[in-house]
Amino acid sequence: MFETGLVLRAQSGFYLVQVGANKVTCHLRGKLKQGQKQGDLVAIGDRVTISRINDQEGSIEEIRPRRSAFSRLDPRPQGVYEQVLLANPDQLLIIFACAQPDPHVRMLDRFLIIAEQQAIPAVIIANKSDLVEDQQAEGIFGHYRQLGYKLIYTSVKTGQGVDEVRGILQDKLSALTGPSGVGKFSLAACIQKGLNLRAAEISTATGKGRHTTEVRELYCLSQGGYLADMPGLRALALWDIHVEELDGYFPEMREIVSTCRYNDCTHLHEPGCSIRIAVKEGRIHPERYKSYLSMRFGNIET
Repeated sequence: MFETGLVLRAQSGFYLVQVGANKVTCHLRGKLKQGQKQGDLVAIGDRVTISRINDQEGSIEEIRPRRSAFSRLDPRPQGVYEQVLLANPDQLLIIFACAQPDPHVRMLDRFLIIAEQQAIPAVIIANKSDLVEDQQAEGIFGHYRQLGYKLIYTSVKTGQGVDEVRGILQDKLSALTGPSGVGKFSLAACIQKGLNLRAAEISTATGKGRHTTEVRELYCLSQGGYLADMPGLRALALWDIHVEELDGYFPEMREIVSTCRYNDCTHLHEPGCSIRIAVKEGRIHPERYKSYLSMRFGNIET
């Protein structure tokens, strides 16, 4: 007898699958492992078909097609491989701190590019808002709201924004993700008491977060929905995104690109480039333009 379930946890080749009201620990059927693979076969958030060995154990017989995936190029030196951090997310909640550590907007833009490429709605959460003045926070994050992204300022200390975040999580499969040390897990614990996520520490010597989460897991929310426990990401190499397509994943560039003089315009040095003109006129934020150049060409002088 076959049953369908949701993968809640993945660790060392074993998968915890929610089947109705029960949780079954499963391994991957050998036939699914055959052949060369370019990415994770099973990830949290996957819908799978299982067969039971007993009440608590089973085998994954089939992985249902994914509608989307929050993925990155695996940072480990093992060739080109897609590391699927979460399958089938309804939304990405991308959290950065206003301070301690200082926000790295280049990395934020990488998260947004992945969301755009997979058509996953993205919410930007600017946490630790109590550490800076409102004007300073708006100077860092405010222009993302103008691009159409939902922006929520939060503070565990003051409670700012916590109810709003709790509301958008309801009945959704969500990833709460971002760099280490930005307060993801403290915020999660504030959203739902008893949510046992481990908080990352901040190194007093470097100000950078320490990676603490090794196991990816989905947690059931009391108001309905699931929250993915993501690792504190220090690197986010883009997966399956060609550099020639990058400008199409920047909402503010999409409509302008077609007016460039050259079809293959790189927006770096070509005369009459509509993107560069838009930057000069203030229609494209200069930091977003720098992010585009960084992703396409690496670190260059602009």
